[in-house]
Amino acid sequence: MKNNISQSSVKTLLALVFTVFAISSKIYAQDGEKLFKQNCAVCHKSHDSQKLTGPGLKGVFDRVPKGDWINKWILNSEKMIKSGDAYANKIYTENAKAAMTVFEGQLTDKDVTAILGFIKGPPPKGDVVVKGNDPESGETAGRNGGIEPLYLILGSIVILMILIGSLRSVRASLQNANNRSEGKPENPEMTFGQEVKHWISGHRRLVGVFSLIIVFVGMKSCWDACYNIGVYYDYRTQKGYKPEQPIKFSHKLHAGDNEIACQYCHSTVEKSRHAGIPTVNICMNCHKGIQSGPVYKDKEIAKIYAAAGFDPKAGTYDNSKQNPLKWIKVHNLPDHVYFNHSQHVVVGKVECATCHGDVKAMTVAEQKAPLTMKWCIECHRKTEVAMAGNAYYDRLHKALKEKYAGQYDVKFTVDKIGGLECAKCHY
Repeated sequence: MKNNISQSSVKTLLALVFTVFAISSKIYAQDGEKLFKQNCAVCHKSHDSQKLTGPGLKGVFDRVPKGDWINKWILNSEKMIKSGDAYANKIYTENAKAAMTVFEGQLTDKDVTAILGFIKGPPPKGDVVVKGNDPESGETAGRNGGIEPLYLILGSIVILMILIGSLRSVRASLQNANNRSEGKPENPEMTFGQEVKHWISGHRRLVGVFSLIIVFVGMKSCWDACYNIGVYYDYRTQKGYKPEQPIKFSHKLHAGDNEIACQYCHSTVEKSRHAGIPTVNICMNCHKGIQSGPVYKDKEIAKIYAAAGFDPKAGTYDNSKQNPLKWIKVHNLPDHVYFNHSQHVVVGKVECATCHGDVKAMTVAEQKAPLTMKWCIECHRKTEVAMAGNAYYDRLHKALKEKYAGQYDVKFTVDKIGGLECAKCHY
């Protein structure tokens, strides 16, 4: 009877090991698809030639240079373009010089290999991009792939408990078999709880050390979690707040394709601390004449007319029917933070894309930077002040040259002109 129990336990253990390996293989096979969804699907179709922001990837391995070229391109396309690589500059020019995200430091070589394996493989059942249906952006609702982390953790706990139970049974059988061979009585049966209590009583110092470690790790995790309070940005996926607006307004169509300057709609960006949200009158400057769009036809433009109280057939306004558009702010800073757009744009010569990302390629406005204090400080430490030809800095530039005379490697970055002083942003 005891031998049967031992054999059964060993069989159970082998079956569990096989199951763990099978699940691990399935998870790894799905890693490429999951990584593609998190990092690439916003701009590329994996198994289609349709162009989104970037080109479709169907047949990409027949187009690009052989070897590890594509791996290097995915990790740091900017570096390859600056190196003068002919094919890198060719596709950069063909895609309107839209900058690709630099994944070096975020994705490993193993991650890139998994993504390429997914692209080489058969098309998934349904589109890769898991978003709401949007014909303008080319994003359609699809299935969720991979395994949810919570289910993975729970499954691991269940497997671990079964494994511990099986090992306890094997150990008890072996101990009793050894006792019988030596003519000793069998060990009394103990529940798992009793065995744990007995082990703890004999290893109090070790348990105390582990308890302290767990407490400190928990406190550190809670402390780190506080940094993310009010931060609407995921560092892992590099995706931020992306609310659905009252009108399906495409920045790509207006600022990208039609090359309308940011300042036309955000008219106070060069004069005020606020960039300003455009009024419906700004929209009407163009849409009084343009009454149909390339994607939604007159459906979305009709919402502009309703907000303005405008009758497109009669060409007249009715002030009693006006209903202001309730745009949702995408980039939010805490109330205790002071930020001045005009200071950065006019004096600092900072491009809009530095903080807001490549808006000209966005169908729906999305937060592309964490906008945390650390992010701002790092920017101030590495951004050189645009002093050349800027009369605002003439006197300051002269004083700094005198201060750092003889030091040829000094860069006049924002932090050297008070960019790290607390009162600059908090007062």
